[in-house]
Amino acid sequence: MMDKVKGNDVKGRKTKRTCTVLALACTVSFSVFSLSACSSPNSSTPTHQEATESSTDSTKINQTYQVESVATFDEPWAITNLPDGKLLITEKQGKLKLFDPATRQSLDVQGVPKVAYGGQGGLGDVVIHPHFSENQWVYLSYAVQGQGGYGAEISRAKLDLSNPQQPKLTGLEKIWEQVPKMSGQGHYGHRMLFDFEDQLWVASGERQHFDPAQDMNTNLGKVLRLNDDGTPADGNPFADQGDVAKQIWSLGHRNPLGMALDLQGQLWVVEMGPKGGDELNLIKKSANYGYPIVSNGDHYDGRDIPNHDTRPEFQAPAVSWTPVISPSSMIIYQGEQFPQWQGKAIIGGLSSESIVIVDLSQAKDNIAKEVQRLDMGERIRGVISANDGSLWVIEDGSNGKLLHLTAK
Repeated sequence: MMDKVKGNDVKGRKTKRTCTVLALACTVSFSVFSLSACSSPNSSTPTHQEATESSTDSTKINQTYQVESVATFDEPWAITNLPDGKLLITEKQGKLKLFDPATRQSLDVQGVPKVAYGGQGGLGDVVIHPHFSENQWVYLSYAVQGQGGYGAEISRAKLDLSNPQQPKLTGLEKIWEQVPKMSGQGHYGHRMLFDFEDQLWVASGERQHFDPAQDMNTNLGKVLRLNDDGTPADGNPFADQGDVAKQIWSLGHRNPLGMALDLQGQLWVVEMGPKGGDELNLIKKSANYGYPIVSNGDHYDGRDIPNHDTRPEFQAPAVSWTPVISPSSMIIYQGEQFPQWQGKAIIGGLSSESIVIVDLSQAKDNIAKEVQRLDMGERIRGVISANDGSLWVIEDGSNGKLLHLTAK
């Protein structure tokens, strides 16, 4: 059954009444390094709203912060930094915005590919190449309609800023697509992440069709490791199982919507569970994370899904949430403005209307722990870090605010 949808993703999801932290010993096989933010926005005089979190739980932290509302966008979905401090922000209906925090000017970038807007689909993620200063490559993920239904694609293009008031994309080329296209307009996933080896990681949702997550003839419900031109990277574990399988690093995922590398270079993915059981997973080469065979949630029609602890051959999550947080995005913080968040995952929450902070220090035991939750009062679609350690946050929805979080 399809998730209830409002805006870009789940709203009002039914949940179980338990919360579990699962642990399995793991051996990490991974060849990438941690990423750092690549720009620092210019500052402006803010009018601040102050917020703090507190708890008597000794495992909790109480990092303080302050929030400035900077601008408003129409269904923003993703945000990234440019080297000069400007921001690229996607809007789900198909617009790419170039925003200058110093002047607060927002410009439409021309040359964006046509997208299939509807349900959870539209213009999705945006990232820049690690060598953007030399090659100007911008990568976009988005939903399209074609034979058999809908699917996500990724294209790259050069960002032409030769006319500062008329930014445009040139040389657009499609480099990757979900196969096959499926009915429905949900669970595209299509988050992207570059590592320091210039490899492109893609989180591909199972499109609310369950079985593709276990089918090696599709790239749905998988975490993929590609070269920067979209071709399969060397060393992927299923390279001998066909052209599609050559892309795959791990399988058994549902709707992965956040990816980040920790300080040890390990990849983490946060994904939506069904009726309960949102997951944060430490990604291991060739591991199967079990969906839809196991989950710490159940089907929306009430059918039971066995929990992870019933099938130890599948990789269990480091932490799962019931009631759900409805994760939308994730970074692992490496800045200095918020010392208590250093090395921790910062996860945007949709139905939970929150930012969730998760401690990853027990990663070797496949254990993660939520240590702080920021009540934002709105559905949070994306979070990124700037070079000065502040955070840019985008809200979900037709009047989604761009927020700036700084140290209190």
